[in-house]
Amino acid sequence: MTAPLTPPHQPPHGSSDGPAPSPAGGADWPPPYPSAVYRDGAGRDEKADLAAEVRQGVLVAFAVTVLGVLLGLLWLWLAPRVPLISDGKAVFLRDTEGEGAIGADAVFALLGLGLGALSAAGVFWYQRRGGIPVVAGLALGGLLGSLLGWGIGTLLGPTHDVAGHARELGAGVAFDAPLELKAYGAILAWPIAAMLVHLALTALFGPRDPEPDDWAGLPAPAPGATSPAPGQDPPASGTTGPTGLRDAPDDRGH
Repeated sequence: MTAPLTPPHQPPHGSSDGPAPSPAGGADWPPPYPSAVYRDGAGRDEKADLAAEVRQGVLVAFAVTVLGVLLGLLWLWLAPRVPLISDGKAVFLRDTEGEGAIGADAVFALLGLGLGALSAAGVFWYQRRGGIPVVAGLALGGLLGSLLGWGIGTLLGPTHDVAGHARELGAGVAFDAPLELKAYGAILAWPIAAMLVHLALTALFGPRDPEPDDWAGLPAPAPGATSPAPGQDPPASGTTGPTGLRDAPDDRGH
């Protein structure tokens, strides 16, 4: 009776019964999905992009708000006047059938629509892309710009002390009524126009972002390649089994 010629912990020389075991765990290499390193890097990039878009939205809101000064000056210049007259005791409309008050509201709304379209076109030309922060900045800036223009127009327009002004001028002298906005919905003309125009321009002329490809940049897995366990280095290229183990020669010198 003789002892086995091959050590029990080694397979017979030239045996091909199944693939060689992997050095640590037997998972495929490269991994079938992007690693956590790729995911963490993408997450940081997304946060940085979001922060940059928020800053751009704040700048857009500030710049559009400043345009409210132009709205107020144009409204003061183009709005029709409402003439008043006093008889020494009370103040009346000189033209009872006039539509000056309605005309002031209409002019404010039309100016808001025009400035909304221009501001949206300017922001799109400068940014060349959309984004929720930019559109929100346009809407907020348009709303604040409308309020600012309303305040400037009424402040620089005819005085609101109608009775005192009538006493100063005397009876029978016509003067202009204060510039007022009676249809408060006209304030929303600017932000609504800015959002709609910017969204339309982005949909028609904005860049198209490519779909993300999770497999981009990952090498194709080699036949029989294995994956290291967490915390270990990957196996050397072309290695399909444990290194450092070789077939022990048998006692017959083969």
